Amino acid sequence: MTIESRTEPTAADKRGFLARRKTPIIASALALALAGAFGASSLTTGSTPARAEQSSAIQPQAAPALPSFADVVERVKPAVVSVRVKNVSVAEDGDAPGGGGGAPNIPGLDQLPDGHPLKKFFKEFGQRGGPGNKAPKPRGMSQGSGFFISGDGYAVTNNHVVAGAKEVELVIGDKDDTVKAKVIGTDARTDLALLKVDSDKKDWPFVKFGAPEGPRVGDWVIAVGNPFGLGGTVTAGIVSARGRDIGAGPYDDFLQIDAAVNRGNSGGPTFNLKGEVVGVNTAIFSPSGGNVGIAFSIPSEVATGIIDKLKNGGKIARGYIGVQIQPVTDEIAESIGLKKAYGALVAEAQKGTPGEQAGLKSGDTILKVNGEEIPTARELSRRIASMDPGKPVTLTIWRDGKEETKELKLGTLPDEPKQAALTPDADADSADGGKVKLGIEVTPASKLGNSGDQGLVVTQIDEDGAAAGKLEQGDVIMKVSGKAVSSVSDVTAQLDAAQKDGRKSVLLLVKRNDQTRFVAIEIGKAG
Repeated sequence: MTIESRTEPTAADKRGFLARRKTPIIASALALALAGAFGASSLTTGSTPARAEQSSAIQPQAAPALPSFADVVERVKPAVVSVRVKNVSVAEDGDAPGGGGGAPNIPGLDQLPDGHPLKKFFKEFGQRGGPGNKAPKPRGMSQGSGFFISGDGYAVTNNHVVAGAKEVELVIGDKDDTVKAKVIGTDARTDLALLKVDSDKKDWPFVKFGAPEGPRVGDWVIAVGNPFGLGGTVTAGIVSARGRDIGAGPYDDFLQIDAAVNRGNSGGPTFNLKGEVVGVNTAIFSPSGGNVGIAFSIPSEVATGIIDKLKNGGKIARGYIGVQIQPVTDEIAESIGLKKAYGALVAEAQKGTPGEQAGLKSGDTILKVNGEEIPTARELSRRIASMDPGKPVTLTIWRDGKEETKELKLGTLPDEPKQAALTPDADADSADGGKVKLGIEVTPASKLGNSGDQGLVVTQIDEDGAAAGKLEQGDVIMKVSGKAVSSVSDVTAQLDAAQKDGRKSVLLLVKRNDQTRFVAIEIGKAG
């Protein structure tokens, strides 16, 4: 039996082996790379459709390096102040709609049903001094944010931060230095307020508003403010959307940002990376009351005009036509013969207003103001409100299938505009109600109320009928296709006429809760 002895390879032997293997390994790797390249080429160039698809694809680009906000913050932060309002009536739910303080909430308390023992307990014992006592009007201090816009001490904040203020103080910087300020003017409709420090100092650090076009969706923004009374706090994010309507008023045109904004940030500035103010933080969307990444800022192009007027006169006067309007939907556009849905549909013109005096009436659609197209009803409200009372205006309207022009001088928007009143139609008869070919049952309004009531009250709605989801029980149908109706036969006649004219839908003027509006219903679905 022979036993062979084997020795371990030396370092030189190993180097020789690696040298011998190196060339094949590299060659194999190169072959695989080339095969992959040629394989990809055969997939993308083998047919014309593949080339077209590749050419239309959005090509990725190298991601830009994230910016540092430190330089911008260092420049603008001295101009941002905390606003303390003393001896103010404080709402129970704090700084609404999105700002700075007040009596704290108990999350979810408002969701408890009336009579719930916890709700009753907190109402009786929480922050009100005990059961049986008449709840005193809460007094205290609320906090918000603001910023200087001039070296002589003018500062901007939200109206809701200083509403009802007896005394206002501005906290300067991080040193907690305070200076008294007075309210120069406020505008509740845009939630803006102008303050002026009580000081002869002329070199306050201040910031400027940005360009009128404002930021684009996706641009970086920085919010600086006083959340929860903590003092100068900086957060960053992007512009998430523009032109947001949050139901705060008829002139809503907010920037939506995702920079963290909380209670106390109200009135503080939103900056772009140049250090320009592009918005004034005013509201948050939050089920819990804290930041969830959805905040709203008043755009600089809105704020600058209001602030200038407050600085010059202390009161805002807005242009006014005096018509009740609503959006033009695709169905409404088709029913009135418009090729596309745009403009503002006039539901009613108020008596004695510039609109009524100029001849505007229910069913008109305002398409242009001074030759400029109006895309939406909300845009009409904003554009007219931005004009000065007494200014002459030319309106282009759509009436009876063609364009007309109306000349008028704007009135002054009242503090509480009155709702348009309906004018009774003397030709309406008192025929009985019944079923209408829209899946509804109606009864003459005169039979359910005063003898002078006009229109048809909706009493039943077929859930599968054409009007389902469009009308509600109790709605009063005043007109169909611009004609007053007071009987089923009136409605039927207008439906038949619309079908004869080739219309796919019919337009109803409906009164609901003292508000009038137009509703388009497809005729093809009539029951």
